[in-house]
Amino acid sequence: MRPAHLVPPLFAGLCDDAALFPPGNAPVAEAVPAHRNHRGSWYAPLVGPFLVGADKIAEVGAAVEETGDAVLPLDVTLVVRGGPSGLAAALEETAKWAGLHLVGVELGPDGDGSMAEAAARGCAVLDRELPGQHVFGAVELRRDPAAWGGKGANGALELALDVIAASPYRAKYRTGGLESQAFPSAEELAAFITACASRELAFKCTAGLHHAVRYVDPATGFTHHGFLNILLATHFAVQGADAVAVAEVLADHGAEGLAAVAADLTDDQVERARRAFTAYGTCSVLEPLEDLTDLGLLPPA
Repeated sequence: MRPAHLVPPLFAGLCDDAALFPPGNAPVAEAVPAHRNHRGSWYAPLVGPFLVGADKIAEVGAAVEETGDAVLPLDVTLVVRGGPSGLAAALEETAKWAGLHLVGVELGPDGDGSMAEAAARGCAVLDRELPGQHVFGAVELRRDPAAWGGKGANGALELALDVIAASPYRAKYRTGGLESQAFPSAEELAAFITACASRELAFKCTAGLHHAVRYVDPATGFTHHGFLNILLATHFAVQGADAVAVAEVLADHGAEGLAAVAADLTDDQVERARRAFTAYGTCSVLEPLEDLTDLGLLPPA
């Protein structure tokens, strides 16, 4: 096992393990031991908690018990895609399994009312149900791709982020999916990042971030955001860059230039960027590990 310090602070805890989620959809019987292996490896500091959907809680809990690993509980973040109405039951089910150590809750938006009203309902349910101060909460914003580019889109985003910023919770934004409209433009994502930075509001991203640098998937034709692009865009946003400049970083396909900027960040810049961009969900921990190694930001295997 290699020393943990080989994973620099810029990438510590960046990759939440979303192996159970699309497009990976790994079986629980494979995903749980794989996560254990990640957590026992030299690159363990790169890996965040295991993400568990509300529909998989019992299956994951049983898998942990069946492997005899309940003596070392699995750190899990509960993902309730169905929104506020499903949280209480999901927490109740999670509490039944001694092998699951709840460290976070990510709450999806409901479909009623405005973006801000949905965010407010999410915060209110977390206020009521979240079990203790050591469990973080994240409220996913409801995206409306049709609104972007139209009058009032940024205003709706700003109002929703005001709601979350007034709470103890993080914001969450969806950055991809199985359809083209699930991928926000660089301009939309830049508006989100800069709005979070101006409020000193921590956020995480999820979906579509399969590689470090922005790329076009040859199989689908979809343009995917890069997690390194988002990390550096966040760095510039917290330093005061506007949405136009941040969008340029998000749209950059230049791997070598992005890697050089990342390697030159100071300790203070790293701390500020990661305080803002806390993590992202990835269905393959090995993909970011390989990308960061290829870019020279992690040591070679």
